[in-house]
Amino acid sequence: MCSAYPDDLVQLLKARLQDGANLVRAYYLAVSPTLFGQICEKIAGHELATPETRVVIEKPIGHDSASARVVNDAVGQVFDEHQVFRIDHFLGKETVQNLMALRFANTLLEPLWNSAHIDHVQITVAESIGVEGRGGYYDGAGALRDMVQNHILQLLCLVALEPPSAMHADAMRDEKLKVLRALRPIDARNADKLTVRGQYRAGAADGQAVPGYRDESGIGETNTETFVALKMHIDNWRWKGVPFYLRTGKRLPERTTEIIVKFRSIPHSIFGDKGAKTLPNTLVIGIQPRENIQLSLMAKVPGLDRNGIRLRQVPLDIAMPDAFAGPERRIAYERLLLDLVEGDQTLFVRRDEVEAQWTWIDAIRETWAEAGISPKSYTAGSWGPTAAIALAERDGVTWHE
Repeated sequence: MCSAYPDDLVQLLKARLQDGANLVRAYYLAVSPTLFGQICEKIAGHELATPETRVVIEKPIGHDSASARVVNDAVGQVFDEHQVFRIDHFLGKETVQNLMALRFANTLLEPLWNSAHIDHVQITVAESIGVEGRGGYYDGAGALRDMVQNHILQLLCLVALEPPSAMHADAMRDEKLKVLRALRPIDARNADKLTVRGQYRAGAADGQAVPGYRDESGIGETNTETFVALKMHIDNWRWKGVPFYLRTGKRLPERTTEIIVKFRSIPHSIFGDKGAKTLPNTLVIGIQPRENIQLSLMAKVPGLDRNGIRLRQVPLDIAMPDAFAGPERRIAYERLLLDLVEGDQTLFVRRDEVEAQWTWIDAIRETWAEAGISPKSYTAGSWGPTAAIALAERDGVTWHE
């Protein structure tokens, strides 16, 4: 079979599919986005597409909004939108889906999930590895396009969306699209205050010396960012005035993905005269490597209180593997591929979402280029440039680490 010509392979595939003409056919295109359209044309040209056929496409879907439209148009020439599954494995993670359960299956949090009660939100997607031989691809993308445009903006949407009418594909994706369209633009007026670009230099990881980005994989001189931090706003009723701090990068101290929801301080403390200090409640949603949900509450430290009352933060910790020890854990792709077979697009990204994400990202990239905003250096194994710390601390906010 390996020595057969491509036409022979196509005929063999057609013969094997002939007996299952009415079955679901799923084509998974883990290739360059420039090939998506051509492959879809070949599938149709060889009569391998049926009404039950589905096609999966991975990121990157283009490299900007214009190229994304070209890719989507090319795929759309062959397949209807309900047959196209744009996969983002973050959406298949159990803790990400549990974010929906936390918000919409409990009366405790959703009434507080707004600007009246939430001070700010942080989203961190940190990687401890470098480019790992992917320098050729990565140097043409950078952290903003490789991580923020897809994974991080999707997490942001799930944190910020309005309650959908049902847990159905279009109901969910309609609400995510509203969030994307409400993102305040970052442009020449504010990019220097709201964005930080970084690029790692030589340092240490896991106790071992590691090279800088420019020395890795023979990349050489380049201004590609391996780290990005953003301060964002969603201009709608629910989130007016609440900053969202996002950061992602390579060669950071640890591999972690988490969402931090910091609630506002209580309006008045009755414990001040007793020497006690209160701290705001914090919700930590750990996505990887540990899947856990932790809510910090203030509690009284046991004692007779002769010298005043002492309060301390106490975590209510739900470690998902412990809370659900019985069911076998599944990887994100397994869930998503089963949804693909069943035709459920709830956890897949719609075309207009992708293009809205790119439109917002493009404005930042164009501003960086026009204003000459270059990456700031940071040591491998650190939490990024000091400017990223200042981005949050100017507002009295400290990154959760």
